[in-house]
Amino acid sequence: MVTLLFTGGRIFTADPDAPWANAVVVHDDEIAFVGDVAQATELAGPSAERIDLDGGTMVPGFVDGHAHLLMTGESLLKAQLRSAGNLAEIQRRVGEWAHRNPDAPRVLGIGWLFSAVPDGRPTREMLDQVVADRPVYLDASDLHSTWVNTAALHELGITDDTPDPIGGRIARDPVTGAATGHLVENATVTMVWPLLARIDDAARDRHLRAAVAAYNESGVTAAVDMAMDRAMFHTMRRADEAGGLTVRVVGHWLVHRTGDAATELEQVAEAARMAASYRSGRLRLNGIKIIADGTIDGCTAALLNPYTNGSLPDPIWDADALTRVVTAADAAGLQVAIHAIGDRTVRLAIDALSHAIRTNGRVDHRHRIEHLEYVDEADVARLHELGITASMQPVHVDPAQLDNWIALLGAARAHRGFAWREFLDAGTTLAFGTDTPTAPHLPLHNMYLAATRKSPADPSLAPHRPDQALPLEQAVGHATRESAWASFDDHRIGMIRAGMAADLVVIDSDVFAAAPEALLRANVMRTMIDGATVHARRTTR
Repeated sequence: MVTLLFTGGRIFTADPDAPWANAVVVHDDEIAFVGDVAQATELAGPSAERIDLDGGTMVPGFVDGHAHLLMTGESLLKAQLRSAGNLAEIQRRVGEWAHRNPDAPRVLGIGWLFSAVPDGRPTREMLDQVVADRPVYLDASDLHSTWVNTAALHELGITDDTPDPIGGRIARDPVTGAATGHLVENATVTMVWPLLARIDDAARDRHLRAAVAAYNESGVTAAVDMAMDRAMFHTMRRADEAGGLTVRVVGHWLVHRTGDAATELEQVAEAARMAASYRSGRLRLNGIKIIADGTIDGCTAALLNPYTNGSLPDPIWDADALTRVVTAADAAGLQVAIHAIGDRTVRLAIDALSHAIRTNGRVDHRHRIEHLEYVDEADVARLHELGITASMQPVHVDPAQLDNWIALLGAARAHRGFAWREFLDAGTTLAFGTDTPTAPHLPLHNMYLAATRKSPADPSLAPHRPDQALPLEQAVGHATRESAWASFDDHRIGMIRAGMAADLVVIDSDVFAAAPEALLRANVMRTMIDGATVHARRTTR
């Protein structure tokens, strides 16, 4: 038996019964003791390996409550456009990536913002000016639309006469009707994603390794993958069986809107079969994911009242179709996660979940709604009443990226955006994640946003509704304990408590005692999963 003794710093356990400690003992893969140094030293015995926290902090391993792992790994290899503030900078970065990757069959980028594009309307001509000889595919920062050039439209087989897919839109010139090169919602999901997914297992393995390495380095020990399909699941299973999956993964099978009830229900049945096919301590499939609307930045999230520009889009799923799929999934014992950003879609999602719960009588379902960026006040209490988890991402309230979001909602509605405290006051479980790669995966920066509502990139920007910020201890609890509970993992991870898995993170400073800005300077020194160190940073002291 390998015994480790951790002392010399503060330990935040996220355990409500005993939130702070001074020592931890680990036996093999399990936490054996949490408490004071004297007792820990006696229990560990003289042969234990002693690890000095050196004045730093230990916390439970972070549980990214909403993520896309293979997309994250792939995105790390694309042109990075999130900080490109205007069209010229986007074009420069795309051109540089194309120059550095002359043999790549396609030019790929991620993270562009609508506010950086003239009038928020990307066109193929803007990309043709930079790259005309190869298809260009640029993911929007929210991953709900793709900006492509003329060559990409040709590769996709999209002409000016191609009909819009159900739940999606091929943007067209208002005068000529020509496809402009902007593919929205289901046009991305059903046209672009399948084409770009035509890669071999070796490429998928590379993407997963890149994502896992990034998580290990940043202190994430578990993640909920919210767009699982067969290829992704088998990629993760291969890694798990080979001993290379050093992040716990809980998957949600992505159910596509087709407009045909039989095919939609068959996707639910496939998810149930996949969930039963393989389960381990590092990988399992919990349920399904439904994308019920789009985003506010893209004017595709469904609202009860029009956007400030007059648009009023419908949800991707109508009430009957959504309720049918949700009820079938609940009956199959699957956990349901529904992407719902606008208040109209949040209400639709709550109604569908309510019907399923009443119909099937299931008690401990732990169904979830993802994002909930703007929710009508009348619906806040319903989340708690039905036991629905609010799964939210502090990184999405970054004021450096909110100007367009606020302008499209209008000041009054935007004032109630990302209302974490409203949900908590109503008694709702709040689980934090990052939605990587729509936003950075770094948990310490995510916690900075949760504790301040300020931008990690530019802390001088005025925070959006700072009164909605949370104390750091509470924020970390939502990113560990509550995210674990929301994934049916609360029996083994999310807290530093005797008997639980030794998923631990050591930070090089006492971030709880310092100002929140210390989170932006802090380094993860060690990440452990099941008592094994998967990341160790060399000290410079």
